[in-house]
Amino acid sequence: MVRAEGCHIKIFRPGQAIASAERCAHVATFLDAAGAFTTPRILRSSEDVLVLSTLQGPTLYQLGENDSAASDESFAWEWEKWARSWIAQLSLPHGRAARSFLDSLPLRSAEVEAADLRRCVNRWLRHFENVPEMSPQASALRAVAEDVTRNLLGTAPDPLVWSHGDLHGEQIIVAGGRSPLGLLDFDEGAQAEAALDLASMDMRLELRRRRNHMSRACYHTAHLQVMAVAQELHVNPDRFHAYSDSLWLREALVPRPGRLDMATAVLDERAKQYQPTQA
Repeated sequence: MVRAEGCHIKIFRPGQAIASAERCAHVATFLDAAGAFTTPRILRSSEDVLVLSTLQGPTLYQLGENDSAASDESFAWEWEKWARSWIAQLSLPHGRAARSFLDSLPLRSAEVEAADLRRCVNRWLRHFENVPEMSPQASALRAVAEDVTRNLLGTAPDPLVWSHGDLHGEQIIVAGGRSPLGLLDFDEGAQAEAALDLASMDMRLELRRRRNHMSRACYHTAHLQVMAVAQELHVNPDRFHAYSDSLWLREALVPRPGRLDMATAVLDERAKQYQPTQA
């Protein structure tokens, strides 16, 4: 996504922009029913380019940056506003049209997530497991992947809901005042457990804190709001933990310096500290 003057421009492989434009239109109608979020309007589209209207305002991500001019009070207020909005969106009863839209979305169940994780881990192992220097990391990653998969599939799933699929602070626009928050980028939309989006939001917050891109105070404020949403939506803590682990495992596979060691250390730390609520 490229932010240009007065618009956002998204470039796709040939032919893929058509489906994205259809998704944007359907999601806009779906979200309008609750009124909790606004979405960009489609200004024009082609087979490989989608031009969307700009939603004015900073992102939640920008409000939490170390050099942000936002006060602690305004930061806390906007995160509380996001929490209320997300609860309202996922709590809205669905009519026939909304139900039809949800049924048309791809399923991202725990089984789908586990299968995709296996493919990603196996791809990483094919590249690195025969490199002698990477042998310890490969062994650790293989063991972690088994644990994460077992946790994803080992407890009963929560109900399926609409999922953004890639939720984090850069996707949420702060309009200010009483205006609804803006929401961007719906290409990963799916039917999934509410835990998936909430774990995604929380994991990105923790990643920023660990990389010193966010103060501990800001992290704590935002983290508490994510957990409050999870509680209000009756998300099983075991499901939240399982999806968080799956996202940290994905982070371990990102080919950036230090990311593998950091993410596997986080997973090891989480495994030692977490006590499942179900036997």
